[in-house]
Amino acid sequence: QVYLVESGGGTVRAGKSLRLECSATIRIFRFHTMGWYRQAPGKERELVATITAGDKITYADSVRGRFTISRHNDRETVDLQMDSLKPEDTAVYYCEAEEGLEIYWGQGAQVTVSS
Repeated sequence: QVYLVESGGGTVRAGKSLRLECSATIRIFRFHTMGWYRQAPGKERELVATITAGDKITYADSVRGRFTISRHNDRETVDLQMDSLKPEDTAVYYCEAEEGLEIYWGQGAQVTVSS
């Protein structure tokens, strides 16, 4: 069984920061690629950032330089530090885990950025 639980969402003003945390229950956490995706109202779910088992990181162009993904294998968590937030970052943010060909999702955390 795989369980992903996000925490840390909320509402902030533009320019402020938020930190999301995903707590994972997954077999041998350190072997898996983990990621964050987001979905804004009326839009498709899109990649925000991913981090592989070997700590290779990928960012969406829209967040590069403002967001930082990190993983903590000892605690089985993956974080997303979001700085200089913009109203267009408003979305539901989902934690994602990859196990072979299987992809698992958390329930999502709402992030709202007001102007």
